[in-house]
Amino acid sequence: MYKIIEKKELAPKIYSIEVEAKRVAKSAKPGQFIIVRIDEKGERIPLTVADYNKEKGTVTIVVQAVGSSTNRMVQLEAGDYFMDFVGPLGKPSEFVEEDLESLKNMKLIFVAGGVGAAPVYPQVKWLCERGIKPEVIIGGKSKEFILLEKEMIDLGAKVYPCTDDGSYGFHGLVTNKLKELIDGGENYDRVITIGPMIMMYFVTKLTKEYKLPTIASLNTLMVDGTGMCGACRVTVGGETKFTCVDGPEFDAHLVDFDEAMKRQALYKTEEGKRLHKIEEEKEGHVCHIGAGENA
Repeated sequence: MYKIIEKKELAPKIYSIEVEAKRVAKSAKPGQFIIVRIDEKGERIPLTVADYNKEKGTVTIVVQAVGSSTNRMVQLEAGDYFMDFVGPLGKPSEFVEEDLESLKNMKLIFVAGGVGAAPVYPQVKWLCERGIKPEVIIGGKSKEFILLEKEMIDLGAKVYPCTDDGSYGFHGLVTNKLKELIDGGENYDRVITIGPMIMMYFVTKLTKEYKLPTIASLNTLMVDGTGMCGACRVTVGGETKFTCVDGPEFDAHLVDFDEAMKRQALYKTEEGKRLHKIEEEKEGHVCHIGAGENA
């Protein structure tokens, strides 16, 4: 059992939850994720690590209440417990394994949409702690949905908030702001994008035009976190990859976003869930899937 230490509301229906998970905290690196289950009847929910504290032995996740499982999750309070908190899973962010001196000479920019700002935070923190100050574009519907802006500024990052309604920061999409910066003379060495699949698709479409190296952290459906069930498979450079073990980060210019978005939409339907179950049975591996808006 994993005890909830603290819960904070970041925006309407979006909560930060700090969980006591010493083993996970000890091993966690930026870019990795965990799979959470409330109880034995609960669905497995994959969530990217939003922060970790090795000294305290805690891991922070950010949860958006969009369906029955996540609504149950955000109703828990400090002192309550999760039955499962499995991780860290997936590969860490690419730059964690890179030469630090080379990184210090690079100009990096993150492009985050919605709750995508949560997994960006530990990456920005890791970089800033090593003297590398990235830039961050954060998009949201309105000011109240611009997540973790102050926290990233406090770390030393330069942040560009963007709102759909113009209530705060740049009025427009994150892609519009990125284009403005590039056209204004900013020479970025790498873009890292995290957020809704459709947003990452358009960020990637833009950066392809500028031949700008781009990493996408994919949020495909996951079930067991080991690649066995195949729910998270994507096509990258013409090859089948599994987000949970090969990712979640991939070269965005090689990702087949059209296929990924169609697959994601399919699993939001009951028919899609039935088709997935048939696939699993053919492969000899069956697991309970909670998909899309039902999560």
